[in-house]
Amino acid sequence: MFSKQQIGSPDTALVVGLGRFGRAAARRLNELGVEVLGIDRDPALVSRLALELDNVLVLDATDAEALDQVGLGHVTVAVVGMAHVEASVVTVLKLKEFGIKEVWAKASSQTHGEILHRVGADHVIYPEAAAGLRVAHAVARHLIDYFEFEDGFAIARVTAPPSTWERSLAESGVRTEYRVTVVGVKREGEPFHYAEPDTVIREGDHLIISGTKPDLDRFASQG
Repeated sequence: MFSKQQIGSPDTALVVGLGRFGRAAARRLNELGVEVLGIDRDPALVSRLALELDNVLVLDATDAEALDQVGLGHVTVAVVGMAHVEASVVTVLKLKEFGIKEVWAKASSQTHGEILHRVGADHVIYPEAAAGLRVAHAVARHLIDYFEFEDGFAIARVTAPPSTWERSLAESGVRTEYRVTVVGVKREGEPFHYAEPDTVIREGDHLIISGTKPDLDRFASQG
């Protein structure tokens, strides 16, 4: 068992719930150089990460006394990825009571997300809804990938439509005609590179584009 002095540093992130979502977050944070404290009530899930992370504990995050024994004084950010709705809500509430400044929480529904916000979650993520949205846009508008912001702005990856082939971006008028900005180009067998007005687009290129949702849909529908 770790003591309060042993666990935590100013760069420590707490990840609660080590299912697929939590494991992915913990691993990526660790790769980015952030010290991670992972906890889950399931010993099997904890064992799966024990060889990758220095601090992984079997613990019920809804138990305030158990959390107090761990010591969260140096933890400023927490990610709650628990699948159980009631447990995730209680955990967010407890973490905010412990003074953790920034809590990210996974929600399984809009109602779940609203409750998480009400009990103190600073950021709520809807991974299943986001994945479904990306698939829908990919199917309907030939978008390979899609990320939407709250203000109606979006970024997407799309196969270059025929109207852009063998022409520079300035010549094809993508920005003036469609009000879409081509941020970068990925060509098979070549590294990603940022787009310039004189960048010539070829058949099969993947374009990273940004703009409003309607403008992206209009541009992508050419394909």
